[in-house]
Amino acid sequence: MANTFTQIHIHTVFAVQNRISLISENWETRLYQYITGIIQNHEHKVLAINGMPDHVHIIFGMRPTQSLSELLQDVKGDSSRWINENKFTSGKFSWQEGYGAFSYSKSQLNAVIKYINNQKKHHTKISFIEEYTKILSDFNINFDEKYIFKIV
Repeated sequence: MANTFTQIHIHTVFAVQNRISLISENWETRLYQYITGIIQNHEHKVLAINGMPDHVHIIFGMRPTQSLSELLQDVKGDSSRWINENKFTSGKFSWQEGYGAFSYSKSQLNAVIKYINNQKKHHTKISFIEEYTKILSDFNINFDEKYIFKIV
């Protein structure tokens, strides 16, 4: 896109279906590399990716060539297909419907990257539900807890 200049940084969070801890340390690095590849193939730039066995955090620079919902549909769909094809879990793997996405300014990036890179340490003190509802509250997003995570 000629003469289009943007600086869009998105922090996204999404969970394994039913928040089950299925992401194993044995293949989580490969998963993060695979997701990074999906995002880069769409010409966006991953700044940090990390998570826990039941959820993933990503911060990336987003180009205005694609909608966020299209990108995350590709990320979640392609990565769950990859997990299933590689039989990393005993049953069918899927991501929870929906996601959280939050924008940050360039001056906030280092703090967000550090936060994402330190997920394992962070979650020794706070659960995923507490973390996620705090992020929503910090961004003044109205929500009803019973609709945040659907158990199927």
